[in-house]
Amino acid sequence: MDVMCKRVAACIVFVSFALCAQNASPDRQKAEDDLRTAIALTRRGQFQQAIPYFLQIQGRVSENFAVDFNLALCYIGTRQYDAAIQSLANLKGNTQQNAAIENLRAQAYVRTHRDKEAWGALEKAIALTPADEKLYLFVSDACLDEGEYDLGLKIVDAGLRNLPDSPRLFYQRGLFRLWLDGIEVANHDFERAHELSPDSDIGYIAAAQQALISADMEAAIRTTREAIRKGHEHYMLLTILGEALLRSGAATATSSELREAQAALEKAVAERPEYSSAQLALGKLYLLENRFNEAISHLQISRELQSSNPAVYAVLATAYRRMGDRERARAMLSVLAQLNEQEGARIASASGGHTGVAPAVQMQKEAPTESQAAPPH
Repeated sequence: MDVMCKRVAACIVFVSFALCAQNASPDRQKAEDDLRTAIALTRRGQFQQAIPYFLQIQGRVSENFAVDFNLALCYIGTRQYDAAIQSLANLKGNTQQNAAIENLRAQAYVRTHRDKEAWGALEKAIALTPADEKLYLFVSDACLDEGEYDLGLKIVDAGLRNLPDSPRLFYQRGLFRLWLDGIEVANHDFERAHELSPDSDIGYIAAAQQALISADMEAAIRTTREAIRKGHEHYMLLTILGEALLRSGAATATSSELREAQAALEKAVAERPEYSSAQLALGKLYLLENRFNEAISHLQISRELQSSNPAVYAVLATAYRRMGDRERARAMLSVLAQLNEQEGARIASASGGHTGVAPAVQMQKEAPTESQAAPPH
């Protein structure tokens, strides 16, 4: 399940539940009960199971907004983006939660690579709630997943104009600049994120990320261990610790560092199974231990969550080759070659001063939020 979908589900469906509970009429009790069931499924991220309920009760409940909005959310959660856009179109003219509608619409447009429409929807949401940090984070997260780095940077820059002291937005901008401008430029944003909130999750994550992309594994390990010791057991810090331990060379098949990395990564995946970087790192660790089936399972999850990330295909190719499945290994290398060709074309056509230097290491995406909340309501 996508990070964005789980975040939105955590709050929006709760609001919709309250609306339907307040407005339910006796003659529609069965449909209202079905709506509650569908919303409960959506909140748990069981999008596919919720869709039939929403389809059955369309037009039969007192609060149709709850049906169409949550149906769109479920379609995005199951990657049916065109269906999501159509469902959101049914809300045209609805005065409820306009910013949330445009936020979700922008995300659906990003997922279908309709950048102009995505930006237009986002502009409408910004006009309504310019100071909502999560608005910029959710849509830019979709851009990271889909490789829409120029649009993502534009979105985060818009957020920083309205929220100039947001450490999360600076961290997010660092991720985009890492792809577009290279490590040195990205590090300025990671440093700023750390300066603004040095003792928080995001402060430690920014510092650890900066060390990781600068290939300073000792600093990355030291920073994450310190953060975890102080109670910041955020899944991104756990992931960076595991990744840094693997890259440091200290994690061998029998080392205590390997056990530490495994514990950190397994905890990160348990806490946030839809976090692509954690799945990728755990897959690499299992590959190191010759646990091929488990490695491929986690690598495939990482691929599903972030299909534009070339790193996962390289590791998958290695895993399949070591299992003796040369056909699948070649297929992964073919996808990797296509992604590299697309990146080369993007670099060749880049404008606006970007160098187009992709990071040499796997980035840890997603700026964390204090709660898994949704856009304003």
